[in-house]
Amino acid sequence: MSLVRLNIKGISYSQTQNGAYALILSEMEGERKLPIVIGAFEAQSIAIALEKEIKPPRPLTHDLFKNFADRFDIVVKQVIIHKLVDGVFYSSIICERDKIEEIIDARTSDAIALALRFQAPIFTYKNILDQAGIYLKVNPKKDDDNAPESLLVDELISDEVEMVGKETSYQDLSIDELGRMLEQAVNNEDYELAARIRDEISKRG
Repeated sequence: MSLVRLNIKGISYSQTQNGAYALILSEMEGERKLPIVIGAFEAQSIAIALEKEIKPPRPLTHDLFKNFADRFDIVVKQVIIHKLVDGVFYSSIICERDKIEEIIDARTSDAIALALRFQAPIFTYKNILDQAGIYLKVNPKKDDDNAPESLLVDELISDEVEMVGKETSYQDLSIDELGRMLEQAVNNEDYELAARIRDEISKRG
């Protein structure tokens, strides 16, 4: 079976369904997306890895694993989403130490959180993408050309799934105020909020 390489498009959530997060993966050479339901902790850990400028005051679980692996010269070479059963994705982490390769089973959310920290590629099999891949309909708000795009994933979550960071507006706050909020969010280990504030600061250049 042929492998298809995936990129991370983003982490999404449903405002009306608390705790409903989805990781949206996209095939590199195509337009299909692979949405995977993940937990809040895993969503936070992946968001932190994507937002490299935010440094947690204490290592998250996946950071700890990365530090542990670095200490013992273990390298994550790649992650493969290899099975889909009853809507649940199963993944393998391909590791290497002393030129010996090992395969470790993992939850897909954990595997991807680690792949980001090791800068390892993510793959799935073509038949899984054929089975679960969808074309996301993009619907920007008509009244706001700069509004974030909404991703409709009807087969995954029965409600609209929107890109993280839409619900809060920071337009009326100064850069200094945002900086203080960012520092406080990181100190409180609220990394989801920190990522949104960091995005707003980045927009202002």
